[in-house]
Amino acid sequence: MIDDDLVRAHRNNIQRYHLLLQTTLTEFERQYVERRLSEEQSKLDKLTTRAQTANRLQTTQARTPDEAHGFAVNAAAEKFVRAAAQLRIPGRDN
Repeated sequence: MIDDDLVRAHRNNIQRYHLLLQTTLTEFERQYVERRLSEEQSKLDKLTTRAQTANRLQTTQARTPDEAHGFAVNAAAEKFVRAAAQLRIPGRDN
């Protein structure tokens, strides 16, 4: 499962870096912020991809149809969380 607090922290950091990039920065500062933004996005992607892979493995190992359905619902929820994490809405604390 995805740790909601960790996802939220990465999303908040990504949003902050996007907002910083909209300000006046020196070239050095801009490079630093862009690098940190890339690192945060990469960490978020790895986190959500790992959770999706775990959900797929659980789905294939389900013992009953009801259990498989539960895993599928969890996988759909994880997919939604990942899509929401990708949203970048300026001025909104994601």
